[in-house]
Amino acid sequence: MVDIAPLLERELGADKVIQRGDERLDDYGHDENPIPQQFLPDCAVLATTADEVAAVLRLCAEHGVPVTPRGAGSGLCGGCLPIAGGVVLSTEKMKRILEIDPDDLVAVVEPGVITGELQSAVEEQGMFYPPDPASLEYCSIGGNAATNAGGPRAFKYGVTREYVLGLDVALMGGERLRVGRRTSKGVTGYDLVAGFVGSEGTFGVITELTLKLLPRPQAASTVLAVFADTQAAGTCISALLRSGLRPRALEIADKSSIDHIRPKSRYRFPENAGAIVLIEVDGDPDEMGGQMERIGMACDERGALDVLAAQDAAERRALWEARRLISSSLKEAHRIKINEDVCVPRGAIVEMLRRCDQLAAKSGVQITVFGHAGDGNLHVNLLSDADPADPAVTGHLYEVTRELFAHTIALRGTLSGEHGIGLSKRDFMSMEQSEQVLEWQRKWKRMWDPRELLNPGKVLPPSTRRCSE
Repeated sequence: MVDIAPLLERELGADKVIQRGDERLDDYGHDENPIPQQFLPDCAVLATTADEVAAVLRLCAEHGVPVTPRGAGSGLCGGCLPIAGGVVLSTEKMKRILEIDPDDLVAVVEPGVITGELQSAVEEQGMFYPPDPASLEYCSIGGNAATNAGGPRAFKYGVTREYVLGLDVALMGGERLRVGRRTSKGVTGYDLVAGFVGSEGTFGVITELTLKLLPRPQAASTVLAVFADTQAAGTCISALLRSGLRPRALEIADKSSIDHIRPKSRYRFPENAGAIVLIEVDGDPDEMGGQMERIGMACDERGALDVLAAQDAAERRALWEARRLISSSLKEAHRIKINEDVCVPRGAIVEMLRRCDQLAAKSGVQITVFGHAGDGNLHVNLLSDADPADPAVTGHLYEVTRELFAHTIALRGTLSGEHGIGLSKRDFMSMEQSEQVLEWQRKWKRMWDPRELLNPGKVLPPSTRRCSE
Protein backbone atom coordinates (compact mmCIF):
# COMPACT_ATOMS: atom_id res chain seq x y z
CA MET A 1 0.00 0.00 0.00
CA VAL A 2 1.30 3.45 -0.88
CA ASP A 3 2.40 5.75 1.95
CA ILE A 4 -0.56 8.09 1.73
CA ALA A 5 0.34 10.43 4.61
CA PRO A 6 2.82 12.62 2.66
CA LEU A 7 0.30 13.01 -0.16
CA LEU A 8 -2.38 14.06 2.30
CA GLU A 9 -0.02 16.51 3.99
CA ARG A 10 0.82 18.07 0.64
CA GLU A 11 -2.90 18.44 -0.17
CA LEU A 12 -4.24 19.52 3.22
CA GLY A 13 -1.31 20.75 5.29
CA ALA A 14 0.74 18.97 7.94
CA ASP A 15 -1.48 20.22 10.76
CA LYS A 16 -4.42 18.17 9.43
CA VAL A 17 -2.60 14.81 9.35
CA ILE A 18 -1.59 12.66 12.34
CA GLN A 19 1.10 10.17 11.37
CA ARG A 20 2.64 7.04 12.87
CA GLY A 21 4.91 7.90 15.77
CA ASP A 22 2.52 10.56 17.06
CA GLU A 23 0.92 9.26 20.28
CA ARG A 24 -2.34 11.00 19.33
CA LEU A 25 -2.85 8.37 16.64
CA ASP A 26 -3.63 5.77 19.32
CA ASP A 27 -6.92 7.57 20.01
CA TYR A 28 -8.12 6.72 16.49
CA GLY A 29 -7.64 2.98 16.86
CA HIS A 30 -10.43 2.25 19.33
CA ASP A 31 -13.96 3.25 20.34
CA GLU A 32 -15.93 2.73 23.57
CA ASN A 33 -16.15 -1.05 23.20
CA PRO A 34 -14.92 -2.61 26.48
CA ILE A 35 -13.16 -5.57 24.87
CA PRO A 36 -9.63 -4.50 23.87
CA GLN A 37 -9.63 -3.83 20.12
CA GLN A 38 -6.79 -1.63 18.90
CA PHE A 39 -6.44 -1.18 15.15
CA LEU A 40 -3.81 1.44 14.45
CA PRO A 41 -4.38 3.31 11.17
CA ASP A 42 -1.55 4.47 8.95
CA CYS A 43 -2.63 8.03 9.67
CA ALA A 44 -5.62 10.12 10.71
CA VAL A 45 -6.94 13.22 9.00
CA LEU A 46 -8.71 15.97 10.96
CA ALA A 47 -10.86 17.48 8.22
CA THR A 48 -12.35 20.93 8.75
CA THR A 49 -14.30 21.39 5.49
CA ALA A 50 -16.31 19.33 3.02
CA ASP A 51 -13.66 20.07 0.39
CA GLU A 52 -11.03 18.45 2.61
CA VAL A 53 -13.22 15.39 3.15
CA ALA A 54 -13.66 15.04 -0.61
CA ALA A 55 -9.92 15.49 -1.19
CA VAL A 56 -9.10 12.64 1.22
CA LEU A 57 -11.60 10.34 -0.48
CA ARG A 58 -10.23 11.27 -3.92
CA LEU A 59 -6.58 10.65 -3.02
CA CYS A 60 -7.30 7.40 -1.19
CA ALA A 61 -9.40 6.10 -4.10
CA GLU A 62 -6.63 6.92 -6.55
CA HIS A 63 -4.11 4.91 -4.52
CA GLY A 64 -6.40 2.11 -3.27
CA VAL A 65 -6.15 3.11 0.40
CA PRO A 66 -8.99 2.17 2.80
CA VAL A 67 -10.77 5.01 4.63
CA THR A 68 -12.60 4.70 7.95
CA PRO A 69 -14.92 7.64 8.77
CA ARG A 70 -15.04 8.67 12.42
CA GLY A 71 -17.10 11.13 14.42
CA ALA A 72 -16.68 11.48 18.19
CA GLY A 73 -15.59 7.84 18.61
CA SER A 74 -18.34 7.20 21.16
CA GLY A 75 -19.74 4.08 19.47
CA LEU A 76 -19.93 0.69 21.14
CA CYS A 77 -19.86 -1.66 18.14
CA GLY A 78 -16.53 -1.00 16.45
CA GLY A 79 -18.07 0.94 13.59
CA CYS A 80 -15.18 3.44 13.47
CA LEU A 81 -12.31 0.98 13.92
CA PRO A 82 -9.75 1.02 11.07
CA ILE A 83 -9.59 -2.77 10.77
CA ALA A 84 -7.96 -2.55 7.31
CA GLY A 85 -5.44 0.12 8.30
CA GLY A 86 -5.30 3.03 5.91
CA VAL A 87 -6.73 6.42 6.86
CA VAL A 88 -9.10 7.42 9.63
CA LEU A 89 -11.09 10.39 8.35
CA SER A 90 -12.34 12.35 11.36
CA THR A 91 -15.06 15.01 11.18
CA GLU A 92 -14.68 15.99 14.83
CA LYS A 93 -13.40 19.48 13.88
CA MET A 94 -16.42 20.24 11.69
CA LYS A 95 -18.44 21.68 14.57
CA ARG A 96 -20.34 24.66 13.18
CA ILE A 97 -24.07 25.19 13.58
CA LEU A 98 -24.61 26.92 10.25
CA GLU A 99 -28.25 27.91 10.62
CA ILE A 100 -31.22 27.68 12.96
CA ASP A 101 -34.40 28.81 11.20
CA PRO A 102 -37.50 29.23 13.41
CA ASP A 103 -39.74 29.86 10.40
CA ASP A 104 -38.79 26.74 8.44
CA LEU A 105 -38.17 24.78 11.68
CA VAL A 106 -34.81 23.48 10.46
CA ALA A 107 -31.22 23.52 11.59
CA VAL A 108 -28.24 23.13 9.26
CA VAL A 109 -25.15 21.73 10.94
CA GLU A 110 -21.78 20.18 10.30
CA PRO A 111 -21.32 16.54 11.37
CA GLY A 112 -19.03 17.23 14.33
CA VAL A 113 -21.62 19.27 16.26
CA ILE A 114 -22.21 17.69 19.67
CA THR A 115 -25.83 16.58 20.05
CA GLY A 116 -26.41 18.16 23.45
CA GLU A 117 -25.01 21.48 22.24
CA LEU A 118 -27.42 21.49 19.30
CA GLN A 119 -30.33 20.74 21.63
CA SER A 120 -29.39 23.66 23.89
CA ALA A 121 -28.95 26.02 20.95
CA VAL A 122 -32.34 25.29 19.42
CA GLU A 123 -34.17 25.31 22.76
CA GLU A 124 -32.84 28.80 23.44
CA GLN A 125 -34.84 29.84 20.37
CA GLY A 126 -38.03 28.03 21.40
CA MET A 127 -37.49 24.89 19.30
CA PHE A 128 -36.86 21.25 20.01
CA TYR A 129 -34.58 18.55 18.59
CA PRO A 130 -35.96 15.31 20.10
CA PRO A 131 -33.31 12.56 19.54
CA ASP A 132 -31.43 12.18 22.85
CA PRO A 133 -28.92 9.32 22.99
CA ALA A 134 -27.44 8.73 26.44
CA SER A 135 -24.09 10.00 25.18
CA LEU A 136 -25.61 13.30 24.00
CA GLU A 137 -23.03 15.37 25.92
CA TYR A 138 -20.18 14.02 23.81
CA CYS A 139 -21.56 12.17 20.75
CA SER A 140 -21.80 14.00 17.42
CA ILE A 141 -24.71 14.59 15.06
CA GLY A 142 -22.85 12.96 12.17
CA GLY A 143 -22.34 9.79 14.18
CA ASN A 144 -25.98 9.87 15.28
CA ALA A 145 -27.04 9.95 11.63
CA ALA A 146 -24.56 7.26 10.62
CA THR A 147 -26.01 4.86 13.21
CA ASN A 148 -29.59 6.20 13.26
CA ALA A 149 -29.33 6.85 16.99
CA GLY A 150 -32.33 6.97 19.29
CA GLY A 151 -32.65 7.56 23.02
CA PRO A 152 -35.43 7.71 25.64
CA ARG A 153 -37.59 10.17 23.71
CA ALA A 154 -37.69 7.93 20.63
CA PHE A 155 -40.85 6.28 22.01
CA LYS A 156 -42.91 9.36 21.22
CA TYR A 157 -40.79 11.27 18.74
CA GLY A 158 -38.89 8.65 16.77
CA VAL A 159 -35.20 8.17 16.00
CA THR A 160 -32.65 10.29 14.14
CA ARG A 161 -33.86 9.24 10.68
CA GLU A 162 -37.17 11.07 11.26
CA TYR A 163 -35.28 14.35 11.71
CA VAL A 164 -32.78 14.26 8.86
CA LEU A 165 -34.30 16.10 5.91
CA GLY A 166 -31.21 16.52 3.77
CA LEU A 167 -27.55 15.58 3.62
CA ASP A 168 -24.38 16.67 1.91
CA VAL A 169 -22.18 13.61 1.45
CA ALA A 170 -18.83 12.86 -0.14
CA LEU A 171 -18.33 9.52 -1.87
CA MET A 172 -15.25 7.37 -2.25
CA GLY A 173 -13.42 9.01 -5.15
CA GLY A 174 -14.30 12.54 -4.03
CA GLU A 175 -17.65 13.04 -5.72
CA ARG A 176 -20.05 15.15 -3.67
CA LEU A 177 -23.83 14.79 -3.52
CA ARG A 178 -26.63 16.77 -1.97
CA VAL A 179 -29.61 14.53 -1.23
CA GLY A 180 -32.96 15.20 0.38
CA ARG A 181 -34.71 18.50 0.89
CA ARG A 182 -35.43 21.34 3.30
CA THR A 183 -39.22 21.04 3.33
CA SER A 184 -41.13 18.96 5.87
CA LYS A 185 -42.70 16.90 3.07
CA GLY A 186 -41.25 15.63 -0.18
CA VAL A 187 -41.53 12.49 -2.32
CA THR A 188 -39.35 13.44 -5.28
CA GLY A 189 -37.42 10.37 -6.37
CA TYR A 190 -36.03 7.65 -4.15
CA ASP A 191 -35.39 8.42 -0.48
CA LEU A 192 -31.59 8.46 -0.58
CA VAL A 193 -31.42 10.22 2.78
CA ALA A 194 -33.00 7.22 4.48
CA GLY A 195 -30.39 5.01 2.81
CA PHE A 196 -27.43 7.05 4.06
CA VAL A 197 -28.84 7.42 7.58
CA GLY A 198 -27.94 4.22 9.40
CA SER A 199 -25.40 3.08 6.78
CA GLU A 200 -22.58 3.51 9.33
CA GLY A 201 -20.25 5.33 6.97
CA THR A 202 -20.15 2.52 4.43
CA PHE A 203 -21.82 4.49 1.59
CA GLY A 204 -20.33 7.95 2.01
CA VAL A 205 -19.11 10.54 4.50
CA ILE A 206 -21.64 13.07 5.78
CA THR A 207 -20.37 16.66 5.57
CA GLU A 208 -23.57 18.61 6.34
CA LEU A 209 -27.04 17.83 7.70
CA THR A 210 -30.36 19.65 7.38
CA LEU A 211 -32.42 18.67 10.43
CA LYS A 212 -36.10 18.99 11.18
CA LEU A 213 -37.00 20.80 14.38
CA LEU A 214 -40.24 20.93 16.37
CA PRO A 215 -41.76 23.65 18.54
CA ARG A 216 -40.47 23.20 22.07
CA PRO A 217 -43.09 21.51 24.30
CA GLN A 218 -44.64 23.95 26.74
CA ALA A 219 -44.29 21.66 29.73
CA ALA A 220 -42.95 18.29 30.81
CA SER A 221 -43.60 16.15 33.89
CA THR A 222 -41.76 13.10 35.20
CA VAL A 223 -42.81 10.17 37.39
CA LEU A 224 -40.57 7.53 38.96
CA ALA A 225 -42.30 4.30 40.02
CA VAL A 226 -40.53 1.64 42.07
CA PHE A 227 -41.46 -2.06 41.84
CA ALA A 228 -40.46 -5.29 43.56
CA ASP A 229 -38.97 -6.81 40.40
CA THR A 230 -38.67 -6.42 36.64
CA GLN A 231 -41.67 -8.66 35.98
CA ALA A 232 -43.94 -6.31 37.92
CA ALA A 233 -42.36 -3.31 36.22
CA GLY A 234 -42.79 -4.89 32.80
CA THR A 235 -46.44 -5.69 33.49
CA CYS A 236 -47.04 -2.05 34.46
CA ILE A 237 -45.37 -0.86 31.26
CA SER A 238 -47.63 -3.11 29.19
CA ALA A 239 -50.67 -1.73 31.01
CA LEU A 240 -49.56 1.87 30.39
CA LEU A 241 -49.10 1.17 26.69
CA ARG A 242 -52.55 -0.44 26.42
CA SER A 243 -54.17 2.48 28.22
CA GLY A 244 -53.52 4.85 25.33
CA LEU A 245 -51.09 7.09 27.21
CA ARG A 246 -48.31 8.41 24.99
CA PRO A 247 -45.43 9.51 27.21
CA ARG A 248 -42.35 10.90 25.53
CA ALA A 249 -40.17 8.51 27.53
CA LEU A 250 -40.89 5.20 29.21
CA GLU A 251 -37.74 3.73 30.78
CA ILE A 252 -36.99 0.64 32.86
CA ALA A 253 -34.05 -0.38 35.03
CA ASP A 254 -33.54 -3.54 37.09
CA LYS A 255 -32.26 -4.12 40.65
CA SER A 256 -28.63 -4.33 39.61
CA SER A 257 -28.92 -0.95 37.88
CA ILE A 258 -30.47 0.55 41.01
CA ASP A 259 -27.80 -0.87 43.29
CA HIS A 260 -25.03 0.56 41.10
CA ILE A 261 -26.42 4.11 41.28
CA ARG A 262 -27.61 4.15 44.90
CA PRO A 263 -24.46 5.90 46.22
CA LYS A 264 -24.68 8.62 43.54
CA SER A 265 -28.39 9.30 43.17
CA ARG A 266 -30.09 12.18 44.96
CA TYR A 267 -33.25 10.04 45.11
CA ARG A 268 -33.17 7.52 47.95
CA PHE A 269 -34.42 4.23 46.53
CA PRO A 270 -36.37 1.93 48.89
CA GLU A 271 -34.26 -0.97 50.14
CA ASN A 272 -36.62 -3.50 48.53
CA ALA A 273 -36.56 -1.79 45.13
CA GLY A 274 -36.21 -4.45 42.45
CA ALA A 275 -36.93 -2.30 39.39
CA ILE A 276 -37.87 1.23 38.43
CA VAL A 277 -39.99 2.70 35.66
CA LEU A 278 -39.34 6.30 34.64
CA ILE A 279 -42.19 7.98 32.78
CA GLU A 280 -42.13 11.43 31.23
CA VAL A 281 -44.95 13.26 29.47
CA ASP A 282 -44.97 16.62 27.72
CA GLY A 283 -47.41 18.99 26.04
CA ASP A 284 -50.06 21.41 27.22
CA PRO A 285 -49.42 22.51 30.85
CA ASP A 286 -53.15 22.30 31.58
CA GLU A 287 -53.11 18.58 30.73
CA MET A 288 -50.10 17.62 32.81
CA GLY A 289 -51.97 17.13 36.05
CA GLY A 290 -54.49 14.73 34.55
CA GLN A 291 -51.82 12.69 32.79
CA MET A 292 -49.72 12.44 35.95
CA GLU A 293 -52.75 11.29 37.96
CA ARG A 294 -53.55 8.55 35.42
CA ILE A 295 -49.95 7.36 35.43
CA GLY A 296 -49.76 7.31 39.22
CA MET A 297 -53.00 5.35 39.52
CA ALA A 298 -51.86 2.82 36.89
CA CYS A 299 -48.60 2.26 38.76
CA ASP A 300 -50.38 1.87 42.10
CA GLU A 301 -52.81 -0.63 40.60
CA ARG A 302 -49.86 -2.73 39.37
CA GLY A 303 -48.26 -2.91 42.80
CA ALA A 304 -45.78 -0.03 42.78
CA LEU A 305 -43.87 0.22 46.06
CA ASP A 306 -43.39 3.94 45.63
CA VAL A 307 -44.45 6.57 43.09
CA LEU A 308 -42.64 9.89 43.02
CA ALA A 309 -43.85 12.77 40.85
CA ALA A 310 -41.22 15.44 40.26
CA GLN A 311 -42.54 18.76 41.53
CA ASP A 312 -40.22 21.08 39.63
CA ALA A 313 -37.43 21.18 37.05
CA ALA A 314 -34.77 20.43 39.67
CA GLU A 315 -36.51 17.22 40.74
CA ARG A 316 -36.95 16.20 37.09
CA ARG A 317 -33.24 16.68 36.51
CA ALA A 318 -32.45 14.59 39.60
CA LEU A 319 -34.60 11.70 38.38
CA TRP A 320 -33.06 11.77 34.89
CA GLU A 321 -29.61 12.11 36.39
CA ALA A 322 -30.19 8.82 38.19
CA ARG A 323 -31.24 7.15 34.93
CA ARG A 324 -28.30 8.51 32.95
CA LEU A 325 -25.84 7.44 35.66
CA ILE A 326 -26.57 3.76 35.12
CA SER A 327 -24.31 3.06 32.16
CA SER A 328 -21.30 4.96 33.47
CA SER A 329 -21.72 3.43 36.94
CA LEU A 330 -21.72 -0.08 35.50
CA LYS A 331 -18.59 0.74 33.51
CA GLU A 332 -16.80 2.12 36.57
CA ALA A 333 -17.68 -0.91 38.68
CA HIS A 334 -16.64 -3.70 36.30
CA ARG A 335 -13.64 -4.49 34.13
CA ILE A 336 -15.91 -5.60 31.31
CA LYS A 337 -19.27 -4.08 30.42
CA ILE A 338 -20.80 -5.23 27.13
CA ASN A 339 -23.90 -3.19 26.35
CA GLU A 340 -26.15 -4.91 23.80
CA ASP A 341 -29.12 -2.86 22.63
CA VAL A 342 -31.56 -5.52 21.51
CA CYS A 343 -35.11 -4.55 20.61
CA VAL A 344 -38.22 -6.74 20.91
CA PRO A 345 -41.90 -6.10 20.18
CA ARG A 346 -43.52 -4.25 23.07
CA GLY A 347 -45.70 -7.22 23.91
CA ALA A 348 -42.58 -9.35 24.43
CA ILE A 349 -40.86 -7.08 26.97
CA VAL A 350 -41.89 -9.09 30.03
CA GLU A 351 -40.84 -12.37 28.41
CA MET A 352 -37.50 -10.87 27.32
CA LEU A 353 -36.80 -9.71 30.86
CA ARG A 354 -37.59 -13.22 32.13
CA ARG A 355 -35.23 -14.77 29.60
CA CYS A 356 -32.44 -12.40 30.60
CA ASP A 357 -32.80 -13.59 34.21
CA GLN A 358 -32.65 -17.20 33.03
CA LEU A 359 -29.60 -16.54 30.86
CA ALA A 360 -27.75 -14.95 33.77
CA ALA A 361 -28.49 -17.94 36.02
CA LYS A 362 -27.48 -20.42 33.31
CA SER A 363 -24.28 -18.69 32.18
CA GLY A 364 -22.96 -17.38 35.49
CA VAL A 365 -22.55 -13.95 33.89
CA GLN A 366 -24.04 -10.99 35.72
CA ILE A 367 -26.65 -9.40 33.46
CA THR A 368 -28.04 -5.95 34.11
CA VAL A 369 -30.97 -4.59 32.08
CA PHE A 370 -32.13 -1.04 31.58
CA GLY A 371 -33.41 0.86 28.60
CA HIS A 372 -36.22 2.26 26.54
CA ALA A 373 -39.07 -0.06 27.39
CA GLY A 374 -41.62 2.09 25.61
CA ASP A 375 -40.33 0.90 22.25
CA GLY A 376 -38.94 -2.45 23.41
CA ASN A 377 -35.30 -1.33 23.16
CA LEU A 378 -33.54 -2.97 26.10
CA HIS A 379 -29.89 -2.40 27.00
CA VAL A 380 -28.75 -5.82 28.18
CA ASN A 381 -25.35 -5.45 29.86
CA LEU A 382 -23.03 -8.41 30.34
CA LEU A 383 -20.73 -7.63 33.27
CA SER A 384 -17.51 -9.29 34.35
CA ASP A 385 -14.54 -8.56 36.58
CA ALA A 386 -12.30 -11.05 34.78
CA ASP A 387 -9.35 -10.13 32.58
CA PRO A 388 -10.70 -8.68 29.31
CA ALA A 389 -7.57 -9.90 27.53
CA ASP A 390 -8.25 -13.55 28.49
CA PRO A 391 -9.56 -15.40 25.39
CA ALA A 392 -11.51 -17.84 27.58
CA VAL A 393 -13.39 -14.94 29.16
CA THR A 394 -14.15 -13.16 25.91
CA GLY A 395 -15.09 -16.48 24.28
CA HIS A 396 -17.62 -17.23 27.01
CA LEU A 397 -19.10 -13.74 26.75
CA TYR A 398 -19.33 -14.17 22.98
CA GLU A 399 -21.40 -17.33 23.43
CA VAL A 400 -23.64 -15.65 26.02
CA THR A 401 -24.14 -12.79 23.56
CA ARG A 402 -25.06 -15.25 20.83
CA GLU A 403 -27.66 -16.86 23.11
CA LEU A 404 -29.05 -13.44 24.01
CA PHE A 405 -29.46 -12.68 20.32
CA ALA A 406 -31.10 -16.05 19.75
CA HIS A 407 -33.72 -15.21 22.40
CA THR A 408 -34.22 -11.80 20.79
CA ILE A 409 -34.82 -13.26 17.35
CA ALA A 410 -37.09 -15.97 18.78
CA LEU A 411 -39.28 -13.19 20.19
CA ARG A 412 -39.37 -11.54 16.72
CA GLY A 413 -36.96 -8.81 17.77
CA THR A 414 -33.87 -7.27 16.18
CA LEU A 415 -30.16 -7.25 17.04
CA SER A 416 -29.85 -3.50 17.46
CA GLY A 417 -32.30 -0.75 18.27
CA GLU A 418 -29.88 2.19 18.10
CA HIS A 419 -26.19 1.33 18.50
CA GLY A 420 -25.73 -0.08 15.02
CA ILE A 421 -23.93 -3.21 13.82
CA GLY A 422 -20.37 -2.11 13.10
CA LEU A 423 -17.84 -4.86 13.65
CA SER A 424 -18.99 -6.47 16.90
CA LYS A 425 -22.46 -7.54 15.65
CA ARG A 426 -21.53 -8.10 12.02
CA ASP A 427 -21.11 -11.86 12.30
CA PHE A 428 -24.50 -12.26 13.97
CA MET A 429 -26.40 -10.63 11.09
CA SER A 430 -27.29 -13.98 9.54
CA MET A 431 -29.30 -14.84 12.66
CA GLU A 432 -31.79 -12.13 11.67
CA GLN A 433 -31.48 -11.72 7.90
CA SER A 434 -31.39 -14.28 5.11
CA GLU A 435 -28.36 -14.66 2.88
CA GLN A 436 -30.50 -13.38 0.02
CA VAL A 437 -31.24 -10.15 1.89
CA LEU A 438 -27.60 -9.78 2.93
CA GLU A 439 -26.47 -10.24 -0.67
CA TRP A 440 -28.76 -7.49 -1.92
CA GLN A 441 -27.28 -5.20 0.71
CA ARG A 442 -23.77 -6.11 -0.46
CA LYS A 443 -24.81 -5.11 -3.99
CA TRP A 444 -26.09 -1.80 -2.67
CA LYS A 445 -22.81 -1.20 -0.84
CA ARG A 446 -20.79 -1.94 -4.00
CA MET A 447 -22.92 0.51 -5.99
CA TRP A 448 -21.68 3.37 -3.81
CA ASP A 449 -18.22 1.96 -3.18
CA PRO A 450 -17.25 -0.53 -5.94
CA ARG A 451 -13.79 -1.31 -4.53
CA GLU A 452 -15.07 -1.50 -0.94
CA LEU A 453 -12.50 0.94 0.38
CA LEU A 454 -14.89 2.95 2.58
CA ASN A 455 -15.23 1.58 6.11
CA PRO A 456 -14.49 -1.94 4.87
CA GLY A 457 -15.50 -4.99 6.88
CA LYS A 458 -18.38 -3.34 8.72
CA VAL A 459 -22.10 -4.17 9.02
CA LEU A 460 -22.28 -7.04 6.48
CA PRO A 461 -20.59 -10.42 7.04
CA PRO A 462 -18.59 -11.97 4.20
CA SER A 463 -20.73 -13.71 1.59
CA THR A 464 -21.33 -17.44 1.92
CA ARG A 465 -22.30 -17.78 -1.74
CA ARG A 466 -19.96 -19.36 -4.24
CA CYS A 467 -18.62 -17.15 -7.01
CA SER A 468 -20.63 -19.08 -9.64
CA GLU A 469 -23.95 -18.41 -7.93
